[in-house]
Amino acid sequence: MTGASSGIGREFARRLAADGHRVIAVARREDRLRSLLAELGPGHSRLAADLATESGRQQVAEVLAHQRVHLLVNNAGTAVEGRFAEVPLARALETVRLNCDALLALAHAFLARARSGDALLNVASTLAFAPAPGLAVHSATKAFVASLSEALWAEHEGRGVRVMGLCPGPTATESQPHHDTPAVLVRTPEQVVAAALDALRRRNRPTVVPGAANRLFTAAARTLPRRTVLTVLGGT
Repeated sequence: MTGASSGIGREFARRLAADGHRVIAVARREDRLRSLLAELGPGHSRLAADLATESGRQQVAEVLAHQRVHLLVNNAGTAVEGRFAEVPLARALETVRLNCDALLALAHAFLARARSGDALLNVASTLAFAPAPGLAVHSATKAFVASLSEALWAEHEGRGVRVMGLCPGPTATESQPHHDTPAVLVRTPEQVVAAALDALRRRNRPTVVPGAANRLFTAAARTLPRRTVLTVLGGT
């Protein structure tokens, strides 16, 4: 699984290991990976790779090509905040490379060898359905992830390979505590991961949004006029 060093990714690693799965944890920060592996115990492995780079993506693709992987959690991602014209272009492009290019490349490598019973879980966001001013690039990349996941679900439905897009709302992590966000929308990594794994086991849905309030938010974002959604989220 990718993006395993913190937040939702770290919780996925913990839960999957506790459920008896052998975890291959992928992240950029070697020290965080060592800490995670010490927590998970024996039988698991790590791979330090920067998925925003071609070499990093190739490292993980090689693992998918030569090792039997039953579940790929495509969780690695980043966000760049600020007015689009004021965001450094290099940061915006790096966000696209990590959130879109890396996810697509690893999904392709995984599905090329997937068998019945295997599963692909792509982590998007509720902002996939509600473009957020100040997070324009992030919202756009998550829309890509959600759309890709739904199409891949349709391609593989009935073939025994599950594909799911996970769209969490605001999640309380060490880097994003969300103190100013309405509490009803905020989930913990534990809640997000529990909802995702439950949905993967019990339902054949292309998209899962953890939390009733977040599901209401996404339903509204899909049905309200676009101008209204943008105004609510901070546009003019």
